[in-house]
Amino acid sequence: MDRSVDSRLDHGFAELPPDLNLPSEEMKAIEKYLMHAMNTVIVVSLALMVIMVFSNVVLRYAFNSGITVTEELSRFLFLWLIFIGAIVAMKESAHLGVDTLITRLPRAGKVACVLASNALMLWVCYLFFVGSWRQTVLGMGTDMPATGISMAFHYATGLVMSVGIGIILIRNTWRVLSGKATDAELIQITESEEVETGDEAVEELAHEATASKANATKNRLGGK
Repeated sequence: MDRSVDSRLDHGFAELPPDLNLPSEEMKAIEKYLMHAMNTVIVVSLALMVIMVFSNVVLRYAFNSGITVTEELSRFLFLWLIFIGAIVAMKESAHLGVDTLITRLPRAGKVACVLASNALMLWVCYLFFVGSWRQTVLGMGTDMPATGISMAFHYATGLVMSVGIGIILIRNTWRVLSGKATDAELIQITESEEVETGDEAVEELAHEATASKANATKNRLGGK
């Protein structure tokens, strides 16, 4: 047997041909490109919204005039910003939630909860896609009064969001079923800021109570 084959057998096929890693590398490159594109859309939409709204406010109060199209464009950009941001937040597990229960469960319980929640979210994505598709078809013959943009682009945000989040959910579900998901990945939410603030307050109070007890003990020993 060839020595190169023997070495691969000894290492449990740890050294695989580089060609076998190409699909995963290509998928990572595509995923990185899509995330960068969506983040760019979010930043540009937010910047344009701020500029248009601020300019319109200044024109109204200072010159008693305004730009009519900015109101519709601001709403249009805000809508796309929200729905694309929902996809990015889903990818980064940044949606707010409470993980008090799931963090205390064993891995089997976490897997069951993740699969159940992903199934429910996929069902919601399906309903959202069907409803958005119907509204998009109906909106093809209707234009916005000021900008003339078709209402189909208005309702297409639901199509993009439902497809994007659906793909992420399917990918996460596959990782869970294949056993590749870590314990951290099984918690698909971010603890809310209010809960974090409350935990910090509790820790601060506990620290102050410990310090006060230490001072009281020190004073007693000093008095004796």
